[in-house]
Amino acid sequence: MSFRRFTCQRCHQPLKQTQPTDTLGLDASPEPTAWSLPSAHWEPGETPEEGSISWVETDTEKLQHGSSGRTDPGDGGVSGPSSRIFTLLGKLGSGRTLHNIQTSIQGTFDILSGERDVDQPLCQICTDNLLEHLDTQLRTSESDSQAYKRYLETRERVDEAEREALQEELKAAELEEARLVRELEEVEKNRDRAAAALEAAQAETALLERQERQDQRDYSRLRWQRLDLFDELGSAENQLRYAQAQLAWLEQTNPLRSAFEIRDDGPLASINNFRLGCLPAVPVGWGEINAAWGQAALLLLALSRKVGLRFRRFRLLPCGDRSRLQRLSKNSVELPLFVHQGRSGPSYSEFDRAMLAFLDCMQQFKKEAEKGEEPGVCMPCRMHAREGLIEEPGAGRDCYSIRTDSNTEERWSKALKLVLTNFKRSVDWVSLRYCRK
Repeated sequence: MSFRRFTCQRCHQPLKQTQPTDTLGLDASPEPTAWSLPSAHWEPGETPEEGSISWVETDTEKLQHGSSGRTDPGDGGVSGPSSRIFTLLGKLGSGRTLHNIQTSIQGTFDILSGERDVDQPLCQICTDNLLEHLDTQLRTSESDSQAYKRYLETRERVDEAEREALQEELKAAELEEARLVRELEEVEKNRDRAAAALEAAQAETALLERQERQDQRDYSRLRWQRLDLFDELGSAENQLRYAQAQLAWLEQTNPLRSAFEIRDDGPLASINNFRLGCLPAVPVGWGEINAAWGQAALLLLALSRKVGLRFRRFRLLPCGDRSRLQRLSKNSVELPLFVHQGRSGPSYSEFDRAMLAFLDCMQQFKKEAEKGEEPGVCMPCRMHAREGLIEEPGAGRDCYSIRTDSNTEERWSKALKLVLTNFKRSVDWVSLRYCRK
């Protein structure tokens, strides 16, 4: 024998029947078997405590075959596990008539369409909780009803003047409400305008921020350029100071003295470290002597150009140790200012004539330098170009020949030393008169 089993729809606890049912499907017995189930119904989304509870006592609840469970293929009975979820559709008659079938179908349709609540079985504890909740709601509703009744009784006792005063207060409140509504609308408009102004200000702020960042980048770039320009300016100032120092040094420097260093304090005079002359105790080769004559010729040419002198009888051709003097005549004879001890070299007589011509050019320079209002060059040693003699300054006033013919090395070297002494004074005079201007 199998039993139908029910569970509470709230706590899902199994429900105990008040009386077992022995019928399967629809019971054809005319005597209904009475048994009670607590049923509850609530709206969707509500809890069982909030819904309304109704007790339905049914006579001989007949269950439809499809609702009570599945029929066992063997004996047509209802299986136990299939009847755990059970929906009670309502009262069923003792017979399966057309009216009962139509009523069941209509009830099912109403349940599915939501027009009818479904009675769900509940346990005793859940039912008691719901009843307590409903009692509380009932007491609240009765209290509200009494309050409404007292209000209606009080309203009936209010006189006409008080009612009119309340009406006036109501109208005033309505006017105040309308005014507040208008103010609210104005505030909403002001808020919209303020929001638009705020948006415009934010856009302007963003634009200004972008412009500020761009200005900051430009400022940084310009500052970097300024630092570069300061560096360049400092470098230019350093270069200027260096150039000024060099200029001051060059202004104080005598170019002729720097280019032609003459020494006459030893036994032999020298120009640019080339000794001019020779002594038995101090032998000097002709190569050095020829180079010294070349430096002397170059110095005389430089001095003559400085004072604007053009020689009348000879032309200087300085060329190192192969310097010459060219006679300004039709045949243009060149006189060698050097000695070459070879078979094809110039003779001593030609060398002597070249030294005489050189002394003549020095005499022309002295006369040109003595012209003008300013004092001329002061050469301490007087020169006699025709005789080829040069006079030593002092008390004795000895004269020395510049020729090598019929002369000793000592006297010839002394004459050459006096020539370089005159050159030294001439360089000082030209530097003082022309180079400082």
